[in-house]
Amino acid sequence: MQVKWILLFVVGTDLVFADPSTIPSSANRPSHSPPNILFALADDWSWPHASIAHDMDVPGSDSVVKTPVFDRVARQGVLFENAFCSAPSCGPSRSAILTGRNMWQLETGANLRGLFPSRFGVYTDALEANGYHVGHIGKGCVPMQFADGRRDPAGRKYDTFLNFMAKRPEDKPFCFWFGSWDAHRPYVKGSGVRSGMNASEVSVPSCLPDHAIVREDMCDYYLEVQRFDQRLGAMLDFIEEQGELENTMVVISGDNGLPFPRCKVELYDSGMHVPLAIAWPAVIQGGRVVEDFVNLAELGPTFMEATGLKPLDTMIAKSFMKVLMSQQQGQVDPTRDRTFFGRGYHDYACRADDTGYPSWALRSGEFLYIRNHESHRWPSGDPVVFRKTRGRFGEVDPSPTKAYMLEHQEDPAVKELFMRAFEKRPYEEFYDLGKDPGQLNNLAGHPGYAELKLQYSADFEKALTATYDPIALGIPPRPRLKRD
Repeated sequence: MQVKWILLFVVGTDLVFADPSTIPSSANRPSHSPPNILFALADDWSWPHASIAHDMDVPGSDSVVKTPVFDRVARQGVLFENAFCSAPSCGPSRSAILTGRNMWQLETGANLRGLFPSRFGVYTDALEANGYHVGHIGKGCVPMQFADGRRDPAGRKYDTFLNFMAKRPEDKPFCFWFGSWDAHRPYVKGSGVRSGMNASEVSVPSCLPDHAIVREDMCDYYLEVQRFDQRLGAMLDFIEEQGELENTMVVISGDNGLPFPRCKVELYDSGMHVPLAIAWPAVIQGGRVVEDFVNLAELGPTFMEATGLKPLDTMIAKSFMKVLMSQQQGQVDPTRDRTFFGRGYHDYACRADDTGYPSWALRSGEFLYIRNHESHRWPSGDPVVFRKTRGRFGEVDPSPTKAYMLEHQEDPAVKELFMRAFEKRPYEEFYDLGKDPGQLNNLAGHPGYAELKLQYSADFEKALTATYDPIALGIPPRPRLKRD
């Protein structure tokens, strides 16, 4: 008896069976030079929480989390050590990726649950118009709002990757968005330790208290990262079996930082610094680690250029194909030595007047400059309960770590970290990353850094003030100061 094999694929909590025999064989499909694109985007995943980072002795990396699929792609392709999202919030970050525009250039799309700016083109639509089979599973560009009949710009939604491939015409390359819900909260408490992780070996981020509750919470986060990695591995195995991995551009990243206090939603590295590995064996020389600064908003124009198309006129971010095509290690393009990013409105009913916390930042290899436009507001939400599901300081996802910090906020080992995570902040922040990689010691008022801070402030003004819309982002107009 002939046995027909099937693949069991897990999406969220659904078990979906698909029959690979329904998918056209690559042997019947003519070869094409435009690459397939597989974009895998984890939810709330920070760098350096990948096992390859620990192998490289990256500060803050961890031996507990295991990501063999990400590691393999990074080793076969290009690993970016300085990749940052455009916003530390899923909807704006994803909108920036799709449109190729920085978050502050997305009108109200810079805010979570804002109106997606339909007048800006997206790379997925452009590729579909040029012959690509486009689609996604899982989390697309949500929870943004769409108007005028627009579908989710991540593409048509499918229940499994195999069903997406089964619907692919034989003569078309594909562009697929794997939007995993991992590692977004809530987690199954204790699941990481029960899976075999040793919480005592966890490297606790410097912005969090080193306590067993936090360590176990980190293990639960790691387990979700590993599940994302495993699901991606099943997709890559299938593409390889179809003989198409050589001409598939595989891109793996996270939309923003891990969901812990002073991480997700914040402009520190714990909220903005994300993993990024790209492999395209037919074209890109692999085995490289580069230091160039890239922003995920640049992925859209990069995808366009990789497929032989000119980036859309509405795309302001620049392609980094030059870095990908280089054979160099380290710093490839000397002009890529910094990036800009920001945050706007994140979640509803976190403040009495339901406002956001608009802030922008300039990050280089040496320093981080942050400007908090409404510094009189609480950065993590008001210290009262507006939504029972969120609790106090509602911008921070509910978690065992948050609960522990709230309960022990007066303990000597927690107090300073609690204040940095939840208390109000000054208009300007300035961090020396060489001396303070965790960005805990604000030097904005330090006389020894006054000249440097002034330089960064001027660079910030030049790059941002001519391009962002403060009213759309919830920043009230300020009266002009009279000059003598």
